[in-house]
Amino acid sequence: MASEKYLAIDIGASSGRAIVGTLEDGKITLEEMHRFENGPTERGGFLYWNIESIFAELKEGVRKSLAKYPDIKSMGIDTWGVDYVIVKPDGSFAREPYNYRDSRTDNVPEEVFKTVPEAELYSRTGMQLMQINTLFQLVAHRRKHPEDFADGNIMLMIPDAISYLFSGDRTCEYTESSTSHMLNAVTRDWDFATLDKLGFRRSFFPKIMEPSTIVGKLRAELAKELGVPQIDICKVGSHDTASAVASVPAPEDRKWVYISCGTWALFGAELDAPVLTEEARKAGFTNEGGLNHKIRFLTNIIGMWLAQELRADWAKRDGEKKPWSVIDKMAAGCEGLKFIINPNEREFLSPGDMAGKIRRFCERTGQGTPNDAETIRCVYDSLGLCFRAKLEQLSELSGSVYDCLNIVGGGSNADVLMRIATDICNVKVIAGPVEATATGNILSQAMAAGSVKDLVSAREIVKSSFTPKIYSPRPVDRTPYDAAYAKFRELTKKD
Repeated sequence: MASEKYLAIDIGASSGRAIVGTLEDGKITLEEMHRFENGPTERGGFLYWNIESIFAELKEGVRKSLAKYPDIKSMGIDTWGVDYVIVKPDGSFAREPYNYRDSRTDNVPEEVFKTVPEAELYSRTGMQLMQINTLFQLVAHRRKHPEDFADGNIMLMIPDAISYLFSGDRTCEYTESSTSHMLNAVTRDWDFATLDKLGFRRSFFPKIMEPSTIVGKLRAELAKELGVPQIDICKVGSHDTASAVASVPAPEDRKWVYISCGTWALFGAELDAPVLTEEARKAGFTNEGGLNHKIRFLTNIIGMWLAQELRADWAKRDGEKKPWSVIDKMAAGCEGLKFIINPNEREFLSPGDMAGKIRRFCERTGQGTPNDAETIRCVYDSLGLCFRAKLEQLSELSGSVYDCLNIVGGGSNADVLMRIATDICNVKVIAGPVEATATGNILSQAMAAGSVKDLVSAREIVKSSFTPKIYSPRPVDRTPYDAAYAKFRELTKKD
């Protein structure tokens, strides 16, 4: 393969980056060109995204990247899910996009269920009930600003809105749209049977495009402003998790599960068809889109959030941040499975005093009082037990037995957690790549260019480019692990 370069725009809820990926001789290398902070802005009691500021930062990232590498073939954009922009006929935005954490969607799902019952909605969309989903946001938006839904206006999801700003293309990409609670999980198009009942105009929703599709070129006036060539604009797996899963180095001889592990852990399997059963709905599993017509059947659980908060607590107390290597040694150096919590307990979702919250949970459940090292070990053990519970649940719902965890993202760097997960789940763990989302974004563009045949070929490139850490189950007495798991199930039985 001749050397080819692609530009990945990867925007998260707290930061954004422009990353150039080079494909050469069946391998991919990454180079970060620009990074900026991101976050919501509050105005008048509502939370918004400053889309103008985001776009200004992205233009700078594009300028830097193409100034150094003018032979970049295309660029693709991935972001978080569910948020959107409303575009008017003249091309302007009706208003700044709302942030998904905005409280205007409080009690909106219950309002929607009066028209479309929750079970019926799941049977059509396959989406886990979360009030942040686009459907509920739009209902709340229409109630406050009905003028934004005037004839001629359309909705674009956030990565599609950014693609529009760069290229003028007004279409929505499949994987991002699948987070909206408005896409039919079987037809892979807008579920107009539901949207009609809720009074939404059909022309408000643009055409759905598959990932790995070129939709235009960088607008001429932007290319002139930035002093760069008019490169292709590509729809990738625009939902960041879809891109991350595309870069999982899936073993051919295993039935595997992926965990995209950052602050949150997205735990699921790649399937050929959605699971739309009542059991799946009650279990809190969701069906989201993937590359190559795949379904990502997954559930959201806490990832590294608890450990990140503990680190922040200790930094506030001690006046300095402990390196992650030190925190891992603390966890490795004390007795395992001594303290167990439910990491998805509501009290752990809010920031601040995480050490105190974990200590109080352990005390009220009769486990005693953990010290610092025991607290981080408790977090890692509890995550491992949570992975085991979700692995069993996923097997029951999908009808498959899985024997390998592919863990990608920042959490895959936590060596002690990876070892604990292996021992508790008693399955092989493959950890890495850390830069999974940017890697998947770039490989999706290469698929659009015809340089990479399909998802299987893309994953072969990942295997050749990154050396994952592999953890294998050890022949140990399973009794302590089974006893701890029984205790965990008791603590989480309401789940």
